[in-house]
Amino acid sequence: MASLKVNRGRTLARSQALQILFQSEMRKVSVEDVLAGDYTLSKGPLAPYAIEIARGVSANRDRIDSALRAVSANWTLERMPGADRNLLRAAVYELYFQVADTLDAAVVINEAVEIAKAYGTDESAGFVNGVLGRIVRDRHLPSLQHVACTITAEDAEAACLAALWFEIDPKRLAAEEEAARAAEEARARFEADDYGFAEDDLDHIFNDPFDAEAGE
Repeated sequence: MASLKVNRGRTLARSQALQILFQSEMRKVSVEDVLAGDYTLSKGPLAPYAIEIARGVSANRDRIDSALRAVSANWTLERMPGADRNLLRAAVYELYFQVADTLDAAVVINEAVEIAKAYGTDESAGFVNGVLGRIVRDRHLPSLQHVACTITAEDAEAACLAALWFEIDPKRLAAEEEAARAAEEARARFEADDYGFAEDDLDHIFNDPFDAEAGE
């Protein structure tokens, strides 16, 4: 399995974004007001990517909060500790709007968990990991246990998995039919070669993306 390549500059930026978002919420002022005034950072100067995340969360707050409410019905946003809530918002922004590939998603989640350990409670890391895991499954972003899959797969399998992890335009029926055919062939080859994935993992990879978009 490939190792995660962590960009330390972005690690700091993610931590700074959390601090900006937290201060915005605690002061009951906008992100722009925080950025324009006096703000406190554990380590500076403020990174451009931190500003991008903070502004991105602010601009897409309703969508991000709706996604979080959908996967944390037993723990409302209002009940979450402030650090956890804003860390999740920042991570969901990245997963929705910044993630380009499998390892990107893995890094976002891994770093959110590490930041939760630094800024949250004893339970924060596990809580953040669980919520983001559900976000990944519901959005059909590549989950951590499948990172190795695209690296070990060859040719048709790799192409098929990549296609299924991204939304397919429902108007492109030929493309969808071709992906479905490739998926079935790839499933058979995975099962025959016994790559070690459980049946429900295969179902998640090959079936769910089509089902999730059926009603849209």
